[in-house]
Parts: sequence; C-alpha cells; structure tokens
Amino acid sequence: MSIVIYNTMSRKKEQFVPIHKGEVKIYVCGPTVYNFFHIGNARCFVVFDVVRRYFNYRGYKVTYVQNITDVDDKIIKAGQEQNRPPMEVAEQFMQAFLADTAELGVVPADVHPRVTDHMDDIIDMIVTLVDKGYAYTSDGDVYFRASSFKEYGKLSHQSLGDLQAGARVEVNEKKEAPVDFALWKAAKPGEISWASPFGAGRPGWHIECSAMSRKYLGDTFDIHGGGHDLVFPHHENEIAQSECATGHPFANYWMHNGFLNVNHEKMSKSLGNFLTVHDLTSKYQPRVLRFFLLSAQYRNPLNFSDDLLEGCQNGLDRIDTSRDNLLFRLDKAAISQEHQVDLSSQKNAFMKAMDDDFNTADAISAVYELVRDANTYLRQDKVEKAVIEQYLELLGEMCGVLGIDAVKRCELIDADIEALILERTEARKARNYARADEIRSLLTEQGIVLEDTAQGVKWKRE
Repeated sequence: MSIVIYNTMSRKKEQFVPIHKGEVKIYVCGPTVYNFFHIGNARCFVVFDVVRRYFNYRGYKVTYVQNITDVDDKIIKAGQEQNRPPMEVAEQFMQAFLADTAELGVVPADVHPRVTDHMDDIIDMIVTLVDKGYAYTSDGDVYFRASSFKEYGKLSHQSLGDLQAGARVEVNEKKEAPVDFALWKAAKPGEISWASPFGAGRPGWHIECSAMSRKYLGDTFDIHGGGHDLVFPHHENEIAQSECATGHPFANYWMHNGFLNVNHEKMSKSLGNFLTVHDLTSKYQPRVLRFFLLSAQYRNPLNFSDDLLEGCQNGLDRIDTSRDNLLFRLDKAAISQEHQVDLSSQKNAFMKAMDDDFNTADAISAVYELVRDANTYLRQDKVEKAVIEQYLELLGEMCGVLGIDAVKRCELIDADIEALILERTEARKARNYARADEIRSLLTEQGIVLEDTAQGVKWKRE
C-alpha cells in the first residue's frame, strides 16, 4: 500500500513519492504569537502532528519544521494596548503555544524557527529578489512584483487578471499594482525594527516562511501544510517569491485542513464564540479535544458543539474500557497454549484509511472495530495471554498514530476524578471489589492518591 495525498495544487489525490527515498520533509505554518490560539488553529496543529506520526509509523525519516512568527502587526498592536514590549508579548504566547499544544499531545517540531532569529536569511532572500528584478523598493518598503511571476495564482487557481480586478486592499501609492505584496516594511516611529540594505524596518509575513523553510528543508521539499485560509494570499505568495528566488519548485505537495465552526457559525470574537484551547482545557480533557479534531477527515469542515464533545468522550471511554479490561484479564489469562489471532484485517482497515489522504475518521472506525472484536473475545470464559497481548499491541499502535494513546492517558480533570470515586464507592457497596480495585489502580496511575476516611473518600494529586 502507498500513501495518497490530496494536493491543493492539482486539486486531486496523488500518490506520495518523496524527493529522497524513505525520507519526508514537511513545513507547516505555525502561530503568530500575540494571543492564545483558538480551536480552529488547533485543528491544523493536531492534523499535521498525525500526518507526521503516520509517516514515522510507515518507516519514513521525517524532518518536521513549524515556524513561530514573533514579530508582526498584531504583536506590535498587542504590546501597545498592554503597554509592554512586543517581544515580551511574543515570548509569553510562544511559551503558551508550546504548553497548550503539548497538552493536546502534539509532538514538538524538529525545528521551531522564530522570525527574529532568522532576519539575515530573510534579508538575503529579499536582496536576491530585488537583484533579479522580481521586487522593487519604494520609500523604504520593498514589494514583490506579482506580474513578474508568470504562474502567479497557480495554487489558488486564479488568474493574475482576476486577482488584480478583485484585489481588496487599501490604496497604496507606493505599489505598482494592488496585488503586489510587501517583503519589507519601513520602520515606523516607536516600532521594533532591524537594519537592512533598504533601511530600518521589519519583514512582511510571507517572506518569513519562504526564508525559514529554505534554510531547514532546502529549495524544494516534500509537503507544505496549513489551514485552508492560508491558500491565498499567504501560500500563493510563498510560492511566487520562493520559486523566483531559487529557480526551483517550492513544495511538491500542498495540504490544507478545512474550517472549524462553532455551533454551525463562523468563529469570531464579535459573536462571542471565540474558543481558545487554553480556556477549553479547563472544561474538557485535552485528549477529548484532540479526538474531536480528528473525528472528521481533515479537509472536511468540522463543527464544534458540546454534544459532539460528549460523543467524543464516550468514544474514548469505549476505547479505554476495552484496554482496561484487556489489562485486567492479562495476568489471569492462560499461558499454556500460545495461540495467535489474526488481526490483519483490522490493521489493514486502519492503514487503508490513513493511506487514503490521512482519513482519521475512518481510522477511528477501525479502532472501534478492533475494540468490538477484543470485547467479544473477552466474553469467553478462558482467554490466552498471547492473544490479549496482540490486541493490546495493535490498539497501542493505532492510538499512538492518532495520538490518543490509551496506555498513556491525559491528566484527569476534577469532575472525572469525582465520577470515578463515586463509581468505586458504588462498586464496593455492590461487593464488586475487582472493579473498585481497578478504579483505584487507574487513579493511582494518574497520580491521584485516595484516602478512605469516616467522612468519606478524600483525594489529592501527588
């Protein structure tokens, strides 16, 4: 089986063929760190974390780069509003980004390049574009001349003429054409700036990703990813400036995740439905949020609602219960007959889903099918250790690829702990001591210490 990817450039699924056999180089646009990121941003971070995990699972050596934009108009504005240096704002929310993505089970990128650490690379690329005639200076600013790149619009499938006619930009007498975009912005009084051959200033948004991806992945790399909202203008402009600067194709495959709505409405601060992951993790387990973000194929739209999150919690409970029951029966299982069970159909169903453009929705269905089979097996009076171990191994593999590892649960929130303690109490009343002990062990595994007192069960975190 081979991996097939829907390429935004060609608008069709294509068999993935790496530039170098057994290796894959991926660049994914990261956050602009001026605030906590919202659940829509999180979808991109989680989706491409799974893409990376699956390539690793299939034996590829993955180089994964995700930038951090730490100088930008929004960061400067936030600093002004909060009366503190913009770099202080950027540092705070960069650390928050790393912490919150870790909560979601996102593995850190191999490199998280920051714009402010790569100013020389950015300036060098701008100089190249000016020298080659693809860019021009204008009163301290530098702009890319879109008409100089004959294939401009090939990613978004729009002609330059249509883009010029439909350009919704502020009147700017510095630019030759409305669709031209800034590579360098001249310094304004009181704003952070860097020295350059064009004068003091700071880079435009698009050139940053071109320079940093080139530094770590080369002129041409395998996959460029991001949210669907980045197709135009960000990724379109990256292609134009990169291919003009290097003379080589930029990325071979373009992947974009779909939009996320809240209760079927577009997320916005004005509607009061702007949901940051930082806030949501106080209400939902991060693992449940991750599971929700993978519940639809990544290119499809996704709707956020409490009902859907409850369904995801139930789905994870179903997986966890099966895993717990397998572990509970493992030590008591017969070992005299080392039988094997054929789980190839379940594994193949999972891989078929993931090979088909990383269809996590169908992959989750394959996990459920494995769980159903495991539960059926456990209903037997006599089970064998070798078979249980097979189920546990495959379940661990599947959940590991999705990043919802059943063996390594995320930290329980207080409400979950109270519910488990209540269930344990009821189990003891019913003389179901096995289940009571199982719950205590589960809580201990999560660092929860129980104390049975005359006033009831008390608990604390280690």
